[in-house]
Amino acid sequence: MKARVTVTLKNGVLDPQGKAIEGALGSLGFDGVGSVRQGKVFDVELTAGSEGEAQDKLKSMCEQLLANTVIEDYAITLVE
Repeated sequence: MKARVTVTLKNGVLDPQGKAIEGALGSLGFDGVGSVRQGKVFDVELTAGSEGEAQDKLKSMCEQLLANTVIEDYAITLVE
């Protein structure tokens, strides 16, 4: 089974990399960019008996390693 985990900073958490990218885009002439938030994407292949089991495993991975849940949110998408 394949999954994509997207990790982003929670709203209200300062994102210096996003701000730097936002400024760079403006410097390159890309007008109209309101704001940029930076994140991480993990493509994970795993063995699971069901989608529910896969979701549970992926949630544990996120909670223990992939995301700092104090300042980051994560979203799990199963890919067929």
